[in-house]
Amino acid sequence: MNSLRIIYMGTPDFAVEPLRRLVEGGYNIVAVVTMPDKPVGRHHDVLQQSPVKQYALSCNIPVLQPERLKDEAFLSELRTYQADLQVVVAFRMLPEVVWAMPRLGTFNLHAALLPQYRGAAPINWAIINGDTETGITTFFLDHDIDTGQVIHRQAVPILEDDDVETVHDRLMILGADLVLRTVDDVANGTVTPIPQDQLTVDGPLRPAPKIFKDTCQIRWAELTAHEVYNFVRGLSPYPAAWTTLDGMMLKIYKVKVEGQKANALPGTIDTEHKTYLRIACKEGWVDVLSLQLAGKRRMDVQDFLRGAHFASECVI
Repeated sequence: MNSLRIIYMGTPDFAVEPLRRLVEGGYNIVAVVTMPDKPVGRHHDVLQQSPVKQYALSCNIPVLQPERLKDEAFLSELRTYQADLQVVVAFRMLPEVVWAMPRLGTFNLHAALLPQYRGAAPINWAIINGDTETGITTFFLDHDIDTGQVIHRQAVPILEDDDVETVHDRLMILGADLVLRTVDDVANGTVTPIPQDQLTVDGPLRPAPKIFKDTCQIRWAELTAHEVYNFVRGLSPYPAAWTTLDGMMLKIYKVKVEGQKANALPGTIDTEHKTYLRIACKEGWVDVLSLQLAGKRRMDVQDFLRGAHFASECVI
């Protein structure tokens, strides 16, 4: 089985752990495909390698970084590796000419229980929507995004105090286990893929679209205190929910729900400038516990209040 020729595709930290487990397990990773190096720095004059590339190079695994996945030069190079199987974790949508290339196909690891939360940000949206369970799925790629036949699924609880970081890290470890199990089953011919329309789903299907800056703005007049709580933890620590204070962006990383009813306009701040900062929602209040004003570092609310200057009761 370890002679099976595997090409691995991925980019961020989430994709490193499954690759590490494959390499350390003695699987034959013949090449890695990842995103081109990203310009960073004040003048965008420094190129930053993806976490997957950094790990692959440390293991002397060949790395391919195509700008375009349909580029003939890339496709020709990909064919030279004669892969039996391709494994995709947190990469990008592949054209058929790529995912259909290996004789055993291409499977993807998705951070949700498909068919729920198809899309780019499944962990974020599951928490934002207040779900108490999410999971991981391996499935064979086909023409449409996240719609292929399912190989394995594993449910994972979302705890009341979880945020994106804690769920991400939990799914990353369990996802690595599921990738290895899936590779073994595909290699042994013991896989019976299931079409997604044959899987039982509780409630309507929810999408998981890519998250942009506007997505992260807290709409105080539209959300209850508990909904703001889920919204904040569903975006913490990155990219972070935000609002404005004196015309400046204020990122909010952690809140708790206040039991008292809101007796003020949504967005109203209540503080004595020492120990607490409450904000009124559509229904109820939230206590802000961790935040960051534009140009400043992230800090606890008490540290923030020592240096902040704004009216005690203002509407943001």
